[in-house]
Formats: sequence, C-alpha cells, structure tokens
Amino acid sequence: MVTALEEWVTQQAELTQPDKIYWCDGSDEEAKRLIEIGIKEETINGEPVFRKLNDTRWPNAFYHRTDPTDVARTEHLTFICHSKKEVAGPNNNWMHPDEAKAKLTELSRGCMKGRTMYVIPYMMGHPDSPYAKANVQLTDSAYVAINMRIMTRMGTEALKRIGTSSTFFRGLHSIGDLSPDHRLIMHFPEEGLVWSIGSGYGGNALLGKKCFSLRMASWEGKQEGWLAEHMLIMGIQSPTGETTYIAAALPSACGKTNLAMLESALPGYKIWTIGDDIAWLNVGPDGRLWAINPEAGFFGVAPGTSLKTNPNMLKTLHGTKFFPTIYTNTAIDLDKNEPWWEGLDGERPDNLLDWQGKVFDPATGTKAAHPNSRFTASIYNCPILSHEYDNPKGVPISAILFGGRRAKLVPLVMESFDWNHGVFLGARMGSETTAAATGAQGVIRRDPMAMLPFCGYNMGDYFGHWFDVGSKLTNPPKVFSVNWFRVDENAKFMWPGFGDNIRVIKWMIDRIAGKVGAKETPTGLVPNINEMHLEGLNIDHSTMEKLLDVSMHEWEGEVADIKAYLDQFGEHMPQAMWDEYQKLADAVGK
Repeated sequence: MVTALEEWVTQQAELTQPDKIYWCDGSDEEAKRLIEIGIKEETINGEPVFRKLNDTRWPNAFYHRTDPTDVARTEHLTFICHSKKEVAGPNNNWMHPDEAKAKLTELSRGCMKGRTMYVIPYMMGHPDSPYAKANVQLTDSAYVAINMRIMTRMGTEALKRIGTSSTFFRGLHSIGDLSPDHRLIMHFPEEGLVWSIGSGYGGNALLGKKCFSLRMASWEGKQEGWLAEHMLIMGIQSPTGETTYIAAALPSACGKTNLAMLESALPGYKIWTIGDDIAWLNVGPDGRLWAINPEAGFFGVAPGTSLKTNPNMLKTLHGTKFFPTIYTNTAIDLDKNEPWWEGLDGERPDNLLDWQGKVFDPATGTKAAHPNSRFTASIYNCPILSHEYDNPKGVPISAILFGGRRAKLVPLVMESFDWNHGVFLGARMGSETTAAATGAQGVIRRDPMAMLPFCGYNMGDYFGHWFDVGSKLTNPPKVFSVNWFRVDENAKFMWPGFGDNIRVIKWMIDRIAGKVGAKETPTGLVPNINEMHLEGLNIDHSTMEKLLDVSMHEWEGEVADIKAYLDQFGEHMPQAMWDEYQKLADAVGK
C-alpha cells in the first residue's frame, strides 16, 4: 500500500526532477555522511557547502557561507496564502493560493535536476507529547538537511506518528538558482503546506523554524484552541529549590536569548533553559497554561555573543554531546581555522577571512562577520538545559513577559491588572528604531507579542484568540511588561541588565507567590522599591524612581500611536481590546 506521504513525495519529485531521493533517518551516521557530502560534493557559488573548523577549540564545528544576496529572512517575498485576503490581514503579504501555486510550479519545474531530494520527517515537540506535530520537509540542500537535524527531532519517530495519515504538515524547499528574482516563501495555512524556493537561509529554508512553528502553527492553534508564540521558556529555581516557569516575548535586539540563558547575579537563584525562541502554549486539564518548546536547537545570531553577554551560549557552542554545530556567514580566523565575529571575547585576529570569503581589511569600516551571521547548535549541548525539557506534558507557566526597547515612558517592570489588560500590554509593545541611538527621537515600531512577522492570519483575530484562550484559564499566569533600556538625561542606560535582570524576575516571582505588594498606576502595577532585591547593586533610590516612573502627561502621543496601530485591523479588532485601550486613553485625558 502506498501511503499519502509516499504519494506526495512522488508527485513533488515528478515536478522538481531530482537525480536521487534520500529518506533521512536522523542518525549520527547519517549526519556525518551529510557533512561529508557538503564538504566533497555539494557547492554554493563554486565553494563547498561545508568547511571543517578547528575541532580542538570548536568541537564538531563546520562553516557555511551563503550567497551574498541570501543572508536573512526575506519578509517582502514571504506570503500567507489564505483563500481570502482579509483572513491574512494587513500584517501579512497575501497572494491567492491559485496564483501562488502557479508561480511556484513554474519556478520549481526541474529545480532539483542534478541534485538529491532529501526527505526529512521530523517532530516539532517530543514524540510522546500530545502537543507535538509531525511534519515532512523536502529539500535539495545538505545544509538544510543537517540544520533540520539540529533544530528538530528528525527521523523515524515522525514517520511512525504520520503512519498512513494524510493530515501531516508538508514543506517543499529548493535552493533553486538563488536569484532574488526567483525567490518566494509561500504559506498555505488552509492545507498545511509551505513552499519555498530560491533561498538557502535559515528562516526561509528551515521550514520547521518560523514557517511551521509560528506562521502555520499560529493558524493551527487558532483552530484547536492553543497559542504558538515567539517566546522563550525558562525556569527560575529559588534557593529553596522551587522552580517557577515563565515565557517571554521580546522583539529583536531586546536580549531574548540572553534572558533565556541568564547567569543569575543573585546567589542561590539558578536558571534552567527550555527554549530561546518558540513556545507552544496549551490550556492544561488543571486550568493552567502549559508550554513546550517545539524545537531542539538554537539558531542564534553570532555577533555580540560572548562570555560577558551570554556565557552559557558560549559553553553550548563548545559542547560535544550532539553532532554537529554549524556557523553561517561569520568570519574565519585563518591562523586558527575557527569562527570569529564582532563582540566575541578577545582581540580581533589579524588574519581574517570575512563573511564573503575576502581577506578582511578593517580600514574599510565594514564588518568581518555579517550582522545576521548565525550558529546552529543542539539544545542538548546547553549546560543549563532544564530536566523538564523532554517532559511530554511541558511545563506550567506562572508568568508571561512582554518586552520592548524604549528609552523613555515605559517603566522597568509593570504587572497587568488581569489577563485582558495583559493582552493589551502585549498588543501595544514595540521598540524604538536605531535612530534613538544617534540622539534623534526613535520611531516606534509596533511588534505585538513579537509576532508581527510571524502571525499566520489577521492580527485582529489573533488578539481575539488570546482573549478566548484567557477565558478558558481558571488559573492564568500573571502578565508583566519589562523594559531594560530606559535611559537618563545623558542617554545612559539606568538599569545594568544582563545577570541583574534576575532582580526584576525575583520581584515577579514574589508577586506570583503573594509575598510583596505593588504600587498601582493607570498603566499597571509597579514595584515598591523597598520590596525589590537591590542589595549589592550600585544604583541609588532616585534612579530606581526614574526607572519605575509612570507620568501620564507624557503618554498622550503614545496613546494616539496605539490607536492608529489598532485601527488598521478594523472590524477584526475585538471589543475587549478597545475596552482596554479606552481605560488607558481615559487615564491620559484626566
């Protein structure tokens, strides 16, 4: 009997015409073969797909260089193809499914000639978890195949889960000719399909990453009553041994991965990492919110990662439990044959090859590593991986954090009044553009729940789904907003950040336990300074007052900007959101 999966693979092979079809099993032996293929057989722009790095200093490390036009997610070429445009919403690029498939079919015809089609069965989530999903991706890239092995649970368990079913999620990917003119990343939520061509970059090509775990899963979650979120998951163990689990959404450049792998500045507090990027949140039988990390690895930005900013990530990159670790578009220290990037500890090496394969000349003022250069590393190499990571039930979430990068206005930490108000905090979150760093007033880019590029349907309906999920929770998590980036009159950060962020999290945990009070403001609840653990921190009472200040006369422009943002979703915006907005507007108007 031919299964639905086998039939689908045959159909795609007839279209793409690969020389060979290889079914991946996810084994260690296979991973080594894929690396060898990337070193000896496959090429990008005439160069081998993989280069082996210094195995003594960087164990199991291999280097990959992409095409110079293919270095990041291409949001303007990414489409959500619902049958009706309004379902995709103003937050997404939309194309009718028929038109999209016609374009993709033309681009994909014969695109795998001379290549191998890798069939990648993989699980998002632990195979025993009721919350996990079984998917299959087809690709003609050994780089994609090996990265999918790191980032997902690839192999036979997924095939067992799929069996003879026809309802598995499908992904078809080819690097094509790597021309930006022939590059498209198309999502078909109504039929569980992602179709990508023309890119080999992570977010465009590793379809289990943003494509499935967020864009497709967010739509699936709406149908099934759960949330797929761009959130870290971490456990905080207190000196008494009790662990509290939180999920946090922070936009780019707001320290998300650093927070997930925090080294606590408070003695006796220990952090356990469950995930740094994706959380699937389900209402458990006990009325609490339970989270799993559907991924199995880190696809992190290299520049800025150091022993100072994220020592646990450096330890992960030097881990040896899981083969291999991949570096993409960093520089290479030619003398030591190892990866290098701006922000890495130590002096810049004298003899560098930049991310485009050219001898690096610092006089040009350019960066040696691409600003979006990446590492792909297994989560099992993480020294602070939570022992609950592989728990099929997930972990119970006691708090949700929404963050942003704001120089003024938004306090260091604030607790919502209730779940609905917490949804409003997440909906209005945003960060200032880099103009703020040059002294100009930063422009606010709204990024609700850090999901703006990743929500697979109309964001107005997405907000409504958040309210619906909250109505099912008998014991909802507390919701907080955080802002590590408030500055003083000299544009200097007032809060030290990094390991000292545990002091803010400790206050949250104490609030959850009912151990401390809070001061009510029109925008939310802020700490009483004397109830925060500031011992050993060089920060005075006046600075703390500024960090926690809420001055409503300064919020007039903010309120107008929030309304303009919410207005674009029209009748899809739930009344509950407008109710929360009106409370804020009334407070500003008083």
